[in-house]
Amino acid sequence: SNVGKKAKGNWYYTVYFNFKTQLDSGVSFNDFGEERTESKNSHFFSPAYFQAGPGMLWKKSDNFNVNISPLAAKLVVVDSKFTDPDSDERIEEEVDGVKTINAFGVEEGKTTRFELGASVRGYAKFDIMKNVSMENILLLYSNYLEDPQNVDIDYTMNLALQVNKYISASFIFQTIYDDNANRLGFQVREAFGLGVNVGF
Repeated sequence: SNVGKKAKGNWYYTVYFNFKTQLDSGVSFNDFGEERTESKNSHFFSPAYFQAGPGMLWKKSDNFNVNISPLAAKLVVVDSKFTDPDSDERIEEEVDGVKTINAFGVEEGKTTRFELGASVRGYAKFDIMKNVSMENILLLYSNYLEDPQNVDIDYTMNLALQVNKYISASFIFQTIYDDNANRLGFQVREAFGLGVNVGF
């Protein structure tokens, strides 16, 4: 959500708020020889991300704009069972051979993590050809309080195709880099949808 007041030209003073979580549980699979086990590593509202801050919006149109916030607060919330050392569902990570409890950047015994940094959100939507449009959303965040050089990246591309008045298709590609949540690299999500439109 963005609330803004026009400054000059294409620029606006803004205050933004963003909330992000998931609806279902995430599962980790572990292979031990012939035995395979699974454990929950997330569920609804765990993690939950809250982000807010003042900034400036450059808006060329509804289809092309960039919001810059040099002072953005971020709060990460997780269930206590993921950071409790006595819990069977605790989340452990290994860095340089040392195991520690860390759930999405929230440390052992805690349920929240606070960050203060800079945020940039870019949005661009355009038509590639007739009946084919591409929507691009890029979110960047740098935490001033810890490793500001490690910028969190969240990029989503939505490709929409209107074949005819009855059939439509969509392809979604998303990649996320957050070294607090996954030090191994980028997470990738892809989805394809095919729709049949019927009028009554």
